[in-house]
Amino acid sequence: MSKEMDYTSPSIQFFYDVNKSNAYTKDNQNYINVLGVKQLNTLSGTSLLDIFLDANNVIEPHYHQNATELVYCIKGSADISLFNPFTKQLLTYTVTPGQVVNIPQGWWHYEIARENKTHLLAIFNAPTPDVILGSDLLAFTPANVMAHTYCLDEKKWKEAVKPVHPSTFIGPPQSCERKYQQIQTYYPRLQYPYKSSYYYYY
Repeated sequence: MSKEMDYTSPSIQFFYDVNKSNAYTKDNQNYINVLGVKQLNTLSGTSLLDIFLDANNVIEPHYHQNATELVYCIKGSADISLFNPFTKQLLTYTVTPGQVVNIPQGWWHYEIARENKTHLLAIFNAPTPDVILGSDLLAFTPANVMAHTYCLDEKKWKEAVKPVHPSTFIGPPQSCERKYQQIQTYYPRLQYPYKSSYYYYY
């Protein structure tokens, strides 16, 4: 049973400046601010991430084990991809200002900015947005387990994931020297073929 909030308490909060609550910064153009119950104690079952990205920056593949996420585009444009575990489809939606994508709780997903100064607002139905990051799964799963499970060369696997930094949040790393190239592709497994961008490096 949750304790009823005491709205007469001198510690009660109704206002907060999200700009003062940074969750992660890659650089001054790519960063995430957070608002949850730790920042604003009157929140009940709601939290958000205020996300700023330049073109081709990625909110790394991840999932939220405790909440559904509604991503709203404020400025710019982004490709938002989510894996539907029931249909085994990777769905990609390009959002522009005023458009949203709903990501059910526990679904694997990521966001790639298509334009500089892209601004996204991610809203959660939980008092804090817990997260499990792809970089952490790659960095902390023992190489011998991955090699045995998927019949991989353990040395090659170790070499492949060695550059992965735990808790990347926004990729690629600033040290990455590869160039971006963008191609157009279709997702034929969708009921209605959906044209979107797929990013890769060379």
